[in-house]
Amino acid sequence: METTNTEPTDPRWKLLYQLGGAAALSMVSIIVIQLIAFMTAPPPYNGTALDWFDLFQKNKLIGLIDFELLMVVYTILAIPLTLALYFALRGTDQALMALFFALSLVGTMCFIAARPAFEMLYLSNQFAAATTEAQKALSLAAGETKLATFHGTAFQVSYFLGSINGLIVSLVMLKSRIFSRATAYVRIASSVFDFGLLVPVIGIFLSIFSVLFLFAWNIMVARRLFQLARSSAS
Repeated sequence: METTNTEPTDPRWKLLYQLGGAAALSMVSIIVIQLIAFMTAPPPYNGTALDWFDLFQKNKLIGLIDFELLMVVYTILAIPLTLALYFALRGTDQALMALFFALSLVGTMCFIAARPAFEMLYLSNQFAAATTEAQKALSLAAGETKLATFHGTAFQVSYFLGSINGLIVSLVMLKSRIFSRATAYVRIASSVFDFGLLVPVIGIFLSIFSVLFLFAWNIMVARRLFQLARSSAS
């Protein structure tokens, strides 16, 4: 059976561990909601701005969710989780954990920039209210620009930084007794399947396994962070 460190932890980080655990569980909830939304109302990822405008006009909430607004919330929630992991594992390898924290912040900023959900909603409303073809053409052109951002460099950077960061934190976990080796291996599996997105045709299906592993990892990490909070010396 795998063992983890049961020594009392620094009480200064008790609240941070609690926040990190709560954030991880909230991220699990977001994954579930996002998957349900994708299955019940598939987003037009290969469509045009007009396809997205139609979706937003049919249901604004579904449009925002399909444009991954909840994933923006997910990345913001990842900040306290990242901080909690940093302070839990910095004693094992401070250099790697500092790199992990820095890359996480860069990835978060890139992802937020790559998901202009409210801007797309605004353009959809402008298109619906347009009274001339010229006004509609302007809204469509702006919408196509937002779609280019959605699929562009900022998203690609955030995606692959997330995968690399998963490998970094897993390596430190394997060197530490704070988290179980199983926790590290689950995150490694998630990162490996992330790169499945590069595989033609079936890449999107391979990346689904990444989400499932990440779902499990968030639960495992949340449980351990709550344990660390409880073991903090008073």
